[in-house]
Amino acid sequence: MTARAAAPATRGTIFLEPARVVSQLAYDAEQFVLRLAAPKCAARAQPGSFVHLTCDATIPMRRPLSIMRADPAGGWIEILYKVVGPGLHALAARKAGDEMSCLGPIGKPFTVHPERPRPLLLGGGVGIPPMVFLAERLRERGAAPWKPLVLMGSEVPFPFRARPSTLIVPGMPAGTLASMPLLEEWGIASRLASLSDFPGCFSGYVTQLADAWLATLSREELAQIEIFSCGPTPMLKATAALARRYQLPCQVSLEEFMACAVGGCAGCTVQVRTPEGPAMKRVCVDGPVFDAYTVF
Repeated sequence: MTARAAAPATRGTIFLEPARVVSQLAYDAEQFVLRLAAPKCAARAQPGSFVHLTCDATIPMRRPLSIMRADPAGGWIEILYKVVGPGLHALAARKAGDEMSCLGPIGKPFTVHPERPRPLLLGGGVGIPPMVFLAERLRERGAAPWKPLVLMGSEVPFPFRARPSTLIVPGMPAGTLASMPLLEEWGIASRLASLSDFPGCFSGYVTQLADAWLATLSREELAQIEIFSCGPTPMLKATAALARRYQLPCQVSLEEFMACAVGGCAGCTVQVRTPEGPAMKRVCVDGPVFDAYTVF
């Protein structure tokens, strides 16, 4: 008699459901914010989770997209994406009332630690959504004294109308005032970085803005910081180097091409350092969130 295989860790946590388009807002540079009625996914999504969507009936391969917000009570999730390729081009054509197949929530989420109550959240381009999601969940944890700072970078116009912040951030470079209105409304400080000369933005990469701010902190203040980041690989490498320089814990959400997104095909594997030596891990279910020091 053969022993029964252990049940996958993802069993009972990932759901397949028909999702209905509630709204789809278009922004510059072919960026869209899509709200979907997907109650099962909304009830279980965590910052760092993503969904695997069927963009159109004529396109068999799904697309993995990070969740930016989830409302368990309202039964909806929001996704920010930029059109790249035919799949997302088809997704951008979907209208309110349309239905699509949604598989999610998928992935290992970010883990916050109360002993590090000043999380530094770094989002680059389409890596911004998990940072917004994490900021919102920290806001909802009213019992803990969380004081997150969200820094975002983009070389195309941001998918929101930036406005000067009214929240003071000591140590922020002079003239760096542009912020995300939604975070402002939540009372969460944010600042923007770009090389595209957008008004009020720091002129440089988001990791350079983070470096400039961290350099102003005392040793006691740095002991309260943990870095969370999502964005393109070069940005995540720079984030890991930044964390090492200041000896800060750091979690990163990786972006990889995926086929099944549930761990079956192993097409999204990356090499990760473990106590036993190098190992190949699947970004979809072993991640997408990893300790930055084990990846970079």
